[in-house]
Amino acid sequence: MVMVKTDFVNSLFDIKNKVAIVTGATGNLGKAASWGYGYAGAKVMLTGRSEDKLKKLHEEMKDKGIDCDYIVGDPVKEEDVKNVIEETVKKYGGIDILLCTAGMNNPKPILEQPKEEWQAIMDANVLGTWLYCKYAGQVMKDQGRGGKVILVSSARGKLGMKGYTAYSPSKAGIDLMAKSLACEWGEYGINVNAIGPTVFRSELTEWMFEDDTARTKFLTRLPIGRLGEPEDYVGVCIFLASAASNFCTGTTIYVDGGYLAG
Repeated sequence: MVMVKTDFVNSLFDIKNKVAIVTGATGNLGKAASWGYGYAGAKVMLTGRSEDKLKKLHEEMKDKGIDCDYIVGDPVKEEDVKNVIEETVKKYGGIDILLCTAGMNNPKPILEQPKEEWQAIMDANVLGTWLYCKYAGQVMKDQGRGGKVILVSSARGKLGMKGYTAYSPSKAGIDLMAKSLACEWGEYGINVNAIGPTVFRSELTEWMFEDDTARTKFLTRLPIGRLGEPEDYVGVCIFLASAASNFCTGTTIYVDGGYLAG
C-alpha cells in the first residue's frame, strides 16, 4: 500500500529561502518569474543588461518585502556571467535555482539576414544559456545538495516558420541542451528542464493582442482560446524549481495554450 504523507505534499512546492538567479529578469516572462519566486519566499538575484530596468524591478520587489538583489551583466560575456555567479554566492551563500530567460529574436528571411545578425540571435539564446549553465552548474555540483536548472525554449523549437532560421534552431538547441545536461548532472542531483512558451503578452507582442485579424488567426491554433499572459508562466517556473519536479529532468514543458496539440 502506498501512503503519501501530508507533510510531503505540503512541502512539494516549497522554495522558501532557496537562492534563485533569473537572467533576462526585466523581460515580461523573466519579471513574472522573479515576482513568483520572490512571493514564494525565494531569495532572488536579478540580472540583465539594463541597469535602469533592474534597479526599478529591484526596488519594486524590495518594497513588497522580497529578499532580492541585482547585478548588471551581459549573458554572452563570460566575465559578466562569472561575476553574477560569484556575487550571488558571496551574498546568498550558494545557488539552488537557475532560470535562463534571457534571449532575443529578429525574424528575417534568410536571403536578407546578415550572418552577424543570425550569430547574435544564436549567441543570445544558446551561448548565454550555455555560459550560465556552465558556471552555475559548477556551484551546484560543488555544493553537494543538487539544484534546479530551468532553460527557456519555445514552441518554435518544434516548428519552422518563415523568417525563423535563427530563432527556431536556437530554441531546438535549448531543448537538446536540457537533455544533454540532464544526462551529465543527474548523478549530482541537478535537474535540468526547459519551458516552451508560445506568444505571451510583452512589449514586442502587444500589437498581436490589439490587432483583431492577427490575434484571430493565431487563436485558431490555440485550443485554450486566448493568448498567454505573464501570470500563466509562473506556475511551471515554481514547479520546475521545487521538489515537485524531483523526478523530472531532460524534458521540455510547453506552456503554449495547446499550440502544439493541433
